[in-house]
Amino acid sequence: MANTKKTTLDITGMTCAACSNRIEKKLNNLDDVNAQVNLTTEKATVEYNPDQHDVQEFINTIQHLGYGVAVE
Repeated sequence: MANTKKTTLDITGMTCAACSNRIEKKLNNLDDVNAQVNLTTEKATVEYNPDQHDVQEFINTIQHLGYGVAVE
């Protein structure tokens, strides 16, 4: 990714590794997105191309999965 931006999201409602894996997989399925979700810290670090995506898209994706999310 040539033009990248990085953001950190606080996620609530994750109770196990399957939860964090589910969110990480869904975010990484988006083009030009590299996401890492940490269950212990309840945070997602997302690197993305701002020409293709915005933070609200990630928030909507996570909320659609049933979790709470806010920009750190």
